[in-house]
Amino acid sequence: MKVALIAHTVMPEKLVAASAKLCYSPATIDTVMEGLTEEKTASFVDMLADIGHESPIEHASFTFGIEGVSRALLAQITRHRMASYSVQSQRYVAEKMFEYVLPPEIAAIPEAAAEYKRAMEEDQAHYDRLTAILKEKHLADKLAAGMEQKAAERAAEKQAIEDARFVLPNACTTKIMMTMNARSLHNFFRHRCCNRAQWEIRELAEEMYKLCVDVAPHLFRHAGPPCAVGACPEGKMTCGKAKEMREYYRQLQEKER
Repeated sequence: MKVALIAHTVMPEKLVAASAKLCYSPATIDTVMEGLTEEKTASFVDMLADIGHESPIEHASFTFGIEGVSRALLAQITRHRMASYSVQSQRYVAEKMFEYVLPPEIAAIPEAAAEYKRAMEEDQAHYDRLTAILKEKHLADKLAAGMEQKAAERAAEKQAIEDARFVLPNACTTKIMMTMNARSLHNFFRHRCCNRAQWEIRELAEEMYKLCVDVAPHLFRHAGPPCAVGACPEGKMTCGKAKEMREYYRQLQEKER
């Protein structure tokens, strides 16, 4: 897995502080950015977190580049609807020797890992064979229709992989560009940094959390799983490690500052 913070709102905390200032003072749009020193900016942002006023933090957005995650993760992450996603297309990009995610529990058992590898190799073989069969058929049709050879070959391959991709596994890796505002990120971290979240998306969420804390520590001071800043809401389903999680995220906050 590779995660990078590609871009973010310039001076995200100052922008959020200015938005809050406009709510709570007679400032105008001409003066709202004035006087926002580092200390005052931090005070405004911390105040918003303390009182639970979340709408001003929507003005700050963060764009992440994500690689080496599975299509299974893609199905989970797009459930977070207040976000923008761009995903590498299997319709336009052929999966030649596709890379795949190996779950740790499978990797820990040699017999399971070997079976898993065989399954991936078989999927690749089926994909390649289906692509070849379909491409041959589509190429013949396009040449018969009078298309030039090179153009026909490109079009035939695209049409072939569009259907051949159906045999590819959830483990197949993908690349994602994702943009979320800070409020949506808080919600994302609340659900996906939790110990009960699926392991792959939890790993992704933690890496994203570290990047966010590094550039906007006050804005994400109360981010993370619910137990990091309060009581665990999972009831009987709790992992029972609230104390450990609280200390872990405290250390992450200190490390990334």
